[in-house]
Amino acid sequence: MSELINNSKYRKEQLKELILKLHQGESAESVRNELIETLKNIPYGEVVEVEQELMQEGLPEEEVLKLCDVHGAVLEGNVDLSGAKTIPEGHPVDVFQQENVELRKVAEQAKLQLDELPNVSENEFKTYALHLESLFNQLMDVDKHYQRKEYLLFPYLEKNEITGPPKVMWGKHDEIRDQLKACIEILKTHEIEIGDLLDSLELLFYPVIQGVVDMTQKEEEILFPMAMDVLTTEDWWNIHKQTLEYGFSLYDPKVDWKPEGLIEDETEGNITSDGNIQLPSGSFSAEEIKAILNSVPFDMTFVDKNDKVKYFTQGKERIFARSRSIINRDVRLCHPPGSTHIVEKILEDFKSGKASHAPFWIQMKGKFIKIEYFALRDENGNYLGTLEVSQDLSENRSLEGERRILSYTDENE
Repeated sequence: MSELINNSKYRKEQLKELILKLHQGESAESVRNELIETLKNIPYGEVVEVEQELMQEGLPEEEVLKLCDVHGAVLEGNVDLSGAKTIPEGHPVDVFQQENVELRKVAEQAKLQLDELPNVSENEFKTYALHLESLFNQLMDVDKHYQRKEYLLFPYLEKNEITGPPKVMWGKHDEIRDQLKACIEILKTHEIEIGDLLDSLELLFYPVIQGVVDMTQKEEEILFPMAMDVLTTEDWWNIHKQTLEYGFSLYDPKVDWKPEGLIEDETEGNITSDGNIQLPSGSFSAEEIKAILNSVPFDMTFVDKNDKVKYFTQGKERIFARSRSIINRDVRLCHPPGSTHIVEKILEDFKSGKASHAPFWIQMKGKFIKIEYFALRDENGNYLGTLEVSQDLSENRSLEGERRILSYTDENE
């Protein structure tokens, strides 16, 4: 055991010495050659420890940040990942890595597009710049990836007294975000010419593409393996549950990960840290969902599994009148006696599973009204209630041809 400890101590001292040589101005190529000759491979955990020790010993944070790209390039391919843990599909780290795959694809497309710039004619340049802007807008999606690291992952590392790498990475995140924003601003400028873009390639466009790619390497060779060693399953579950508050970058997970044997607190609910309502595809505040439901171009009424009216939308123009006196009233009592048998049949078929959708349409006061009933069920197929949706389709039925230009209706003028 003492031999292993001494080897670890030796490797860390050697790595620290090599990083300090970079700090003193020695070329990355010569340092890389020395690294390969003397150390071959470095366990990922030791790289983290060395960065942390350098900052504790007084090497300024901004200097470590400046060296980050250089010593990252020196270490590339020389980090020993043989001891890294297996990552389950859908796990937060798996999601990060899948996003990295997509980010590298877009980065490669952007680089190839930039390489073509010298061959672009003046007539082709506008279309070329629009395509390039689209690619850089996609790269800007990395902001969500970085925010999840900063606000979800880094706090857990800091609780475990790992503060150096998160500080350095956050600084690189800010640098990359600023550079991507600058690239997009240049591409959005209507007066931009080929010469302007050519002048910016080596100073801005190529470096930021490389910065995005280099960060994926630092994550996968150092940050993620180390985080897998340090964080508990409960830590990762808490990160997973909050991920949707920030969103995904260029990737939609195929599997919703859940640790084996986890017992959730059923009283916790789906409320985010800032009081929003969290759903599988996003979140919003109560005020926002009220505005959304009252803006959709149809009326909705929700009846719960006990046949009680629980909610109705309050849009500007309702098709059928509703007042709050119907809340908690049996839905059968909200319809004319002559149609009660139809309501009974719909509820019976929805509860039994015989049907899940019942559409009707009527002519009323010169309008064509479609009324639909939908059975609501949870992910296990249990009946939750019925949603009634009523919509005036008169205008939709009269539409012809196409409208492809911006045009507002009279009510907004």
